[in-house]
Amino acid sequence: MARMIALQHITQRAGGRLILNIPQLEFIEGRRYALIGENGSGKTTLLRVMAGILPLQSGKLVNLPQPGMGYLPQAPYAFSFSVRRNVEIALAAEADAPSKALAAICAVGLASLADARGHKLSGGETQRMALARLIAKPRPLLLLDEPTSATDIRGMDQVEALLQHYAAETGCTVIFSTHSPAQALRLAQHVIFLDQGKVVEQGPAAQVLRHPRAAATQLFLQHWRI
Repeated sequence: MARMIALQHITQRAGGRLILNIPQLEFIEGRRYALIGENGSGKTTLLRVMAGILPLQSGKLVNLPQPGMGYLPQAPYAFSFSVRRNVEIALAAEADAPSKALAAICAVGLASLADARGHKLSGGETQRMALARLIAKPRPLLLLDEPTSATDIRGMDQVEALLQHYAAETGCTVIFSTHSPAQALRLAQHVIFLDQGKVVEQGPAAQVLRHPRAAATQLFLQHWRI
């Protein structure tokens, strides 16, 4: 039986405002989940709490696979040395770090930039380099905040295919936020709709995105063509 990653009685406040209010939320290990919702709905805060970037104010995280999980922020950091070295950092002292780093760089479509300076890349290239840093080795959990927000259509297709392949190969749980319901439908098995920090609706991707039940989800999806 697959284990569950669970959030229990999570509340998070900022500036006196309640940002997250989640009594219970579960993720089945090995599946792909999309977080959708308007700006300010709590998607980024939820990912940052799970990643340990934001200290948990109240509640409990159960079965979170630490260490080893990977987190990709919307604006990932790039060091000034080469793309190859930026990725090798994640592999520490592994003997085959150079070959694993190069394989990950190729997987995200940056082979021609392996020796370029990381801090000189475009926004989309930086995002893909940071993703290569995460997928250079197997991880039990990936937390991705808008992983294709800065990429073009070709880059988006490549990243989505890569994440599906990586999850299948490693058994990794993938939880990502997106502003695109169409991307959620392509990439996720399960969709969670957040509104004002609350889980309003969740279920199989096709069900939530094509036949939403909650009024807030229906209103949100009126503005998108899937």
